[in-house]
Amino acid sequence: MYAVVEIGGHQYRVSEGDVLFVDKQSDEVDQALTFDRVMLINDDGKVTVGKPAVEGATVEATLLDNVKSDKVIVFKKKRRKGYQVKRGHRQPMSQIEINTISVASDSEEQPSSEEE
Repeated sequence: MYAVVEIGGHQYRVSEGDVLFVDKQSDEVDQALTFDRVMLINDDGKVTVGKPAVEGATVEATLLDNVKSDKVIVFKKKRRKGYQVKRGHRQPMSQIEINTISVASDSEEQPSSEEE
């Protein structure tokens, strides 16, 4: 089983037990996180696609650590003017582990009442 979940404006394909780095979520380590913007769920070949999100579906994760990403160097220069600026940036990231992917049982395919 896997899901496509939106975390911090980015979409990730996750399975239970996956460890991934996302934009910083919280300051408390070992905190339980719940993400409800699940775009797609594949449960052994049964694919459920949301419009835009699957209703009642959640992904639960645990915050393992807060770290900084690799340094990105920003260098600006204007030729012949003696202008040079060198700066570095390290984005704060959170390391999370996906615990469970759950779907509400009432989200079964219901016939639409608009078929008249």
